[in-house]
Amino acid sequence: MFQPRIQKIRNHHQDTKTPRKATEMPFDRRAAFQAILGDLGALVVRSFLFLLIISFPLLAGRPQRVVSQSVGTDELLLALAEPGQIAALSHISHEGAFNPVAEEARRFPALRDSDAESVLRFRPDLVLAASYTRPETLALLKRAGVRLVVLDRFDTLEDVYASLRLLGRELGQEGRAEGVITHCQAQVAALAARLKGVKPVRVLGAGLYPFTPGMDTTFQDLCDHAGALNVAAEAGLRGHAPTPSEKLLVWNIDVLVAAGDPNIRARLGELPCYRVLPAFQAGRIVVLPGPLMSSVSHHRIAAYEALARALHPERFR
Repeated sequence: MFQPRIQKIRNHHQDTKTPRKATEMPFDRRAAFQAILGDLGALVVRSFLFLLIISFPLLAGRPQRVVSQSVGTDELLLALAEPGQIAALSHISHEGAFNPVAEEARRFPALRDSDAESVLRFRPDLVLAASYTRPETLALLKRAGVRLVVLDRFDTLEDVYASLRLLGRELGQEGRAEGVITHCQAQVAALAARLKGVKPVRVLGAGLYPFTPGMDTTFQDLCDHAGALNVAAEAGLRGHAPTPSEKLLVWNIDVLVAAGDPNIRARLGELPCYRVLPAFQAGRIVVLPGPLMSSVSHHRIAAYEALARALHPERFR
């Protein structure tokens, strides 16, 4: 009864000692390597497509044809947007007399004019404007159904930070907005450290128009950061109020601060309200670049430093 089992064992032992005739295809290393590469390539393509699909809503949500209608929004847009997001900037964006970043702005088209028709011809998906934009222009843009963001607070640097954050959200550039703010805060802190303990210089904002900047103005913000005391605000003026010519002599003004080119001194001398002031007669006039002094963006920080250097030169030696 054990004979058949023994024979099977012997036959199996012989089979393991005698190689069987190969019937499989020989192993091709090159073909196998190419197959692996093909599988990896397909995996990479699938991964890329997956990432593209999940990121598409974010990319699609970012406006791609943004038009800025004012110089102030030009400055903010250039600081935050990708170049491909900008369709056009304001009609005076290329002019250095108005725009502190005119050189950068010249890389982009400028509007023909500030009206709604000039804006809409660029087929924008987002328009940036300011509260000082003509009301009829804002009304027409709203009627056209275009996405419109109107900035209406400019008086303080905190207002600027709020505008940066708002536009950062609109442009899908929140991180970039926070980066600009952090850099600004560092600049302001460094300037404040230089000016710590200085006696504020009594200044008056002087110009060719019969208005004087008091409280709640960008000029007040400039004074607050440059070691200056705005005598108009001290006297109770708010906003850009009519110049009280008869009171200027009793305000004890140390320095006049004006915007423009050096010729502004001679032009101010044509106005009796300034010509009679001891500060004017002694030549104590600081002239700041117009685009910086009137800036409603973060670029006003350059005006802070320029005025601080003029009023407190000993702190910058």
